[in-house]
Amino acid sequence: MEYRQLGRSGLKVSTITLGTMTMGGKGKFASVGEVGLNDARRQIDMCIEAGVNLIDTADVYSNGASEEIVGEALGGKRPGAVLIATKARFPMGDGPNDRGLSRHHLIQA
Repeated sequence: MEYRQLGRSGLKVSTITLGTMTMGGKGKFASVGEVGLNDARRQIDMCIEAGVNLIDTADVYSNGASEEIVGEALGGKRPGAVLIATKARFPMGDGPNDRGLSRHHLIQA
């Protein structure tokens, strides 16, 4: 696996990333994919074995189910072996603070 430095962070990330938009299969993301926990574990294990150390997700993917599945699937993995990149800008509710990049919304996400 090839790795590159992530900006000035000092972190080395794999040039291949596992995207998790297909995990969960809820709401408008049901048409994208319906990968459940067992299949997610298998995919994540295969990626880690291949040297992938970056997993991309977002709170909006399947209304948070993608993040939950990733967390559950990684539950027993070696801490620090995988980096998780998540996004939190999109609306997660109808309230005025349920979206955007405010400190409040990012902490809630």
